[in-house]
Amino acid sequence: MSAARSSFFASSNAKKKPAAARNPFDSDSDDDGGMAQSVQELEGYAAYKAEETTRRVDGCLRVAEEMRDTASKTLLQVHQQGQQIRRTHAMALDIDQDLSRGEKLLGDLGGLFSKKWKPKKNGAIRGPMLTRDDSFIRKGSHMEQRHKLGLSDRPRRSNARQFLSEPTSELEKVEVEKAKQDDGLSDLSDILTELKGMAIDMGTEIEGQTKDLGHAEKDFDELNYRVKGANTRTRRLLGR
Repeated sequence: MSAARSSFFASSNAKKKPAAARNPFDSDSDDDGGMAQSVQELEGYAAYKAEETTRRVDGCLRVAEEMRDTASKTLLQVHQQGQQIRRTHAMALDIDQDLSRGEKLLGDLGGLFSKKWKPKKNGAIRGPMLTRDDSFIRKGSHMEQRHKLGLSDRPRRSNARQFLSEPTSELEKVEVEKAKQDDGLSDLSDILTELKGMAIDMGTEIEGQTKDLGHAEKDFDELNYRVKGANTRTRRLLGR
C-alpha cells in the first residue's frame, strides 16, 4: 500500500514540474521543432534589422547629397561674388585714366604767369591683384558654365554590386544588405571628402576676396582724394 502511494506522489510531482525548468537546448530534449523555430525567428529578425540599417544608410546618403548640392550652389555664388569684386575693382583703372586726363587739362588751365597746378597723389592705382592662385577661379568658371548649360555636377553613385540570383534564405538576405551598406558607406565617404574640399576652397576664396576688398578700398580712397583735389582746382579756376 505504501509503495503504491509513493509511486502516485512521484508521478504527480513529475506532472507538476514547470515547463521553464526544462532546458530547451538540452540534447536529450524532444523539443527540436521549437528550437528550429527559434533559430528561424532569429534569422528573420537579423534580416529585418539588416534592411533597417540599409534604409538608415540610404537616408544618411540622401542628406549628404543634399548638403553637397547646397554647397555646390554656395560655391558658385562665392565665385560670382569674387568675379563681381574683381570687375568693380578693374573699373578703378578706367576711372584713373579718365581722371588723369582731366587733371592734365586742369593743370594746363590758368593765367599766363600762374604756377602750373599738379595733382596731389598718395599712391598709384594698382587695380585687381592677379598674383594669388586662380585655381578656384578656373574651377568656379567651369561650374558656372555647366550651370548655364543645365548640366549637373552631381557624380553618380558607385555601381552597386550585382547578385546573380535573389537570396533564398534569411542569411543570404543579410549578406545582400551588408553589401548594399558597404556601397552606401563608400559613397557617403566620397561625398564627405568632397564636402571637405569644397569647404577648404570656399575658405581660401573668401580669404582672398577679403584681401581684394582691402586693395579695392585703398584704390577708391585714392581716387576719391584726387577727385576732391580736382574739384577744388576747378572751383578756383571758375572763381577767377
